Amino acid sequence: MKGYFQTDPGKIRSHNEDAGGLFYNESGQMLAVIADGMGGHQAGDVASELATSFIQDEWEKTNTFESAESAESWLRANLHEMNESIIQHAQAHAECAGMGTTVVTAICTDTFASIAHIGDSRCYILNEDGFRQLTEDHSLVNELVRTGQISKEDAEEHPRKNVLLKAAGTEPDITPDVHTTQWNPENKLLLCSDGLTDKMKDEELLSFIQEGPDIAAICNGMVELANARGGEDNISLVIVHHETAIEEGDR
Repeated sequence: MKGYFQTDPGKIRSHNEDAGGLFYNESGQMLAVIADGMGGHQAGDVASELATSFIQDEWEKTNTFESAESAESWLRANLHEMNESIIQHAQAHAECAGMGTTVVTAICTDTFASIAHIGDSRCYILNEDGFRQLTEDHSLVNELVRTGQISKEDAEEHPRKNVLLKAAGTEPDITPDVHTTQWNPENKLLLCSDGLTDKMKDEELLSFIQEGPDIAAICNGMVELANARGGEDNISLVIVHHETAIEEGDR
């Protein structure tokens, strides 16, 4: 299994409020994180970095996860604690008042992937059934689409498309969406901030992610295209590739 993380400030913003990475626990299992911060006076980058570093620190203390139930339980507990840590930091630092961050994270084992998210950073999977979004945006426009008030096409140009209904660090009782999917050899996961998905349709994401095994080149190509289309936001993504195991006799 291999992964690649990339983040870019884009073409307009002077600093990067995104954070993320790929981290390993004591048994070598992988966890991917993308966080997209928000808040005045550069507090967004504080929130996203706090979220990422909290999850990383707790993940690196763990050992093997053998069941989806244990992975999901860990995600719920630690995203709750992460949320509390962001709130406490904001309370102790006046310049960080009102900050928050999206979070999407995935525990990747040999047989399953458990995903948790808060906000509108997304997780997609490419598997035997095709390419699809696994997460549901916690946003105003997605709620309008879900309830049939506007179309998906309308949502892309909606003036309030960036209004979130959930963000970590904004209130004490934030509940992440958590679920598990089967995770087979040659499957790929894509985790990303809206700086990417605002610039690329799902069909375009698919055309990139199915290109081949060079996931670093795929990430670079996606970032280049998002920037070529304006790059108004920070752009962050992780691709995880569940490689086919190489048999001893094939080496």
